[in-house]
Amino acid sequence: MIRHKPHIHSFAPIAAPDATLLILGSMPGKASLLANQYYAHPRNAFWPIMGELFGADPAMPYARRVRVLEHAGVAVWDVLASCTRGSSLDSDIDENSIVPNDFASFFRAHPRIERVFFNGVKAEASFRRHVLPRLAATTLRFERLPSTSPANASWSHARKLRAWRIVAANAGV
Repeated sequence: MIRHKPHIHSFAPIAAPDATLLILGSMPGKASLLANQYYAHPRNAFWPIMGELFGADPAMPYARRVRVLEHAGVAVWDVLASCTRGSSLDSDIDENSIVPNDFASFFRAHPRIERVFFNGVKAEASFRRHVLPRLAATTLRFERLPSTSPANASWSHARKLRAWRIVAANAGV
């Protein structure tokens, strides 16, 4: 039996107009899509790390965590606007179904962003393949960080946190 893979859509960005850096994931997983919240899977390390770096503690209501990141100048979005995927795994994304988000408009609306951090390999690869060739010449600096996904079990929380500290260092916090 052939299993149907649903076509899914990402969220609007978390981004204040004065954001100075952007964290990009690939596409929200099933738990996030159900909750309509970025990084909603209880074992995803994103919010625990943001809690340690910026005070956006996972125990806070989601709207408050979002405000904490916005106040720190941190924007969050996904590279993909939509795609076909049967599970929450990036490896399950149908490459032929990828539609990237409109980054040209995003960067025009957020001109203070200087750094882009990729939450994992797929986010970086998708951005470089589907977005970067369409952007005008840019002075943005890019850096891949280890995925906060529970699927990245080879990295301990402490090791992920050490790698992610660069985000706080570049946010000026």
